[in-house]
Amino acid sequence: MRYKAFTRQEANFGLKEMAAGVVFQDLIRFRPIKSEDQLFLSQIYASTRTEELAQVDWPPEQKEAFLKQQFLAQHDYYLKVYSDAFYWIILKGEQSVGRLYLHHGSTSHRIIDIALLPEFRNQGIGAYILQQIIQEAFALGKSVSIHVEHFNPALHLYKRLGFKHIDTFNSVYFLMECTPETYQQPA
Repeated sequence: MRYKAFTRQEANFGLKEMAAGVVFQDLIRFRPIKSEDQLFLSQIYASTRTEELAQVDWPPEQKEAFLKQQFLAQHDYYLKVYSDAFYWIILKGEQSVGRLYLHHGSTSHRIIDIALLPEFRNQGIGAYILQQIIQEAFALGKSVSIHVEHFNPALHLYKRLGFKHIDTFNSVYFLMECTPETYQQPA
């Protein structure tokens, strides 16, 4: 499996300091994903589908097989479509707590995916990372965009930060964008 390696020079935004070891509250940093992270990445993906699959009357092994298949399809798609993106594991201390996939486009920083394990959500980690991405994009004259499922609980966070719904894809995903005009600095 191919992953884009990054250098300190390439990670030239607020996240570069985190990637280099400067940390949020002395705890949060990044490292590039490796092929041996597959199981962890699959667990993160599964954690984002728990509520959805709770509504399906499938045996646990069928749910597990479905989640594995869906994760691999999504992951392969991201790697093919965004071959030059950054693929990171989010660390809290030495513990892997999430993933961030980020593409630097010519006019926008596209958040391909950002997800934290459930026990690390609602602690300000995601908001901090998003603010760093936003600040760096704005400094480069770019916007920040992300596709978000309309039932994703993080949708409230994106709206609070000033992401605006600009399009809908497959009636499930909102394409959201944050620009200097829409950004809301958290209190």
